[in-house]
Formats: sequence, C-alpha cells, structure tokens
Amino acid sequence: MSYTLISDLTDRVEVPERGTLSRVLHADDRVRLVLFAFDTGQELTEHTASVPAILQVLSGRFRVGAGGDTFEMGPEAWLRLDAHEPHSVVALEPSRLLLTMLAG
Repeated sequence: MSYTLISDLTDRVEVPERGTLSRVLHADDRVRLVLFAFDTGQELTEHTASVPAILQVLSGRFRVGAGGDTFEMGPEAWLRLDAHEPHSVVALEPSRLLLTMLAG
C-alpha cells in the first residue's frame, strides 16, 4: 500500500511578516497540494485555475471573492471552485490556506 502523510499542515509554513509564502507539499498526476501563509492584508488578486480547486482555511480569516460573491472564510472553512472560475483572497489576519488542485 502506498500513501502520503502530512501530520501537521500548519507546522509546514510560518506566516511571513508583510508577505505571502507558498510551499508545494505534494504533486502527482491527480492532485497538487499547495500551502499558503499570508500576513494581514496580503492577497491574491483575481485569477483563475485551469483545473478544479479546493480552498481550505487552516488558520486565520480571509475575504474571498468567487462566483460574483464576496464572503469571509475562517478556520476549517472549505470552498470548491470549478476550473476557470475567477476568484481572489485577502487575509484579514495572519492566516494559512491549503489549496488542493484536482486533475482536470
């Protein structure tokens, strides 16, 4: 049996002062996991992904724009986006976000 274990996601990246940091945790032909850490006010402006994606807040709070709506996401919140769906995120406090990109 083959598996990948990441026992503590939040321990894998520190929130940078006045910045954003990303780290690829896993990538194969079916899924890509990217862990992001944002200081307060840091953002990813509106963009799209060529594959379906899942955003999961691990710590902190974000203002998210997707599907023409704007809403807040806090710890343990989860959002699935279709491929090519415009979206944006802004950290409202020091925060960590797990991005899961699924094979198209």
